[in-house]
Order: sequence, then C-alpha cells, then structure tokens
Amino acid sequence: MKAKSFFLIAFGFIAAMMLYFFTHPSYEKSLEAKFYYETGNYKEAYKLAKEAFKLDPYNKMAATIMTQSQYALRYVNYIQDAKRYIEEIEALVKDGEIDEAKRAKIRTIAEIMVETYKKLAPSVFVDEELIKEAKEYYDKFEQLLQKARKR
Repeated sequence: MKAKSFFLIAFGFIAAMMLYFFTHPSYEKSLEAKFYYETGNYKEAYKLAKEAFKLDPYNKMAATIMTQSQYALRYVNYIQDAKRYIEEIEALVKDGEIDEAKRAKIRTIAEIMVETYKKLAPSVFVDEELIKEAKEYYDKFEQLLQKARKR
C-alpha cells in the first residue's frame, strides 16, 4: 500500500510538472525556440528564447537556446559578410588589372575578415556545417591576404 501511494504521489507530481511546463508561456516559447534552433532559423530562435527568458529568468532552456543562437548567429553573419566581400573583390578584379588602390582595399577586407574569424567563439553547439563553411571562407581570405601583401 505504501508503494502504491508513493507511486500515485510521484505520478501526480510529474503530471503537474508536465502540465506547468507545457502551459506556461515561457516554456511554450522555449519549446518553439528550440524548434527554430534545430531547423537552423537562429534569428527566430534567439528572439523567442529572449522573450521566454524575459517571462521567466529561471527558465534554463530559454537561457541555453538564447546563448546557442547567439553563437550560431555570429557564424551566420560571418558567412553572409564573407559572401558579400568575395563578390566585391571579384568585381574589383574583374577587368584583370589590380592597381595599388584595389590591392589595398582587398588587403583591408581580407584583414578584417581574418580577424573577425579569429574572434568567433567555437562551440560544440554550433552546427558543424556552419563552422566548416566559415572556415572555408577564412581560408580564402587568408590566401587573399597573402596575395595582397605580395608585390
């Protein structure tokens, strides 16, 4: 009888916790943020996790997703900037002639992107594909920097 009543109390407690978890707005937003994070929509995940954290600062799930999304967004932003700068560099060298002004611009862009990459904080939570793509762009900018420094 003691075991049966303990089981009922434990089951009731777990059911109450689950009910709270699935009906509390903070945890609802956290679950939605987790979905967006897992699907690669880091901006939306960050926004929802931040809202959830504001509703309940003790919501560890919201805090974790918010932090993970911040790290991922740094990589996403780096990759977007890299694509834009690569296009800009390709437009500069399209005619085949690279004068000193163009070389200086390429060198400046490459230096900025190399330094920016070095400031990215690696995390086990960031998608490996994002890390790999950012590293590929970093390598391109390293090569560009070496070429731009040569005369």
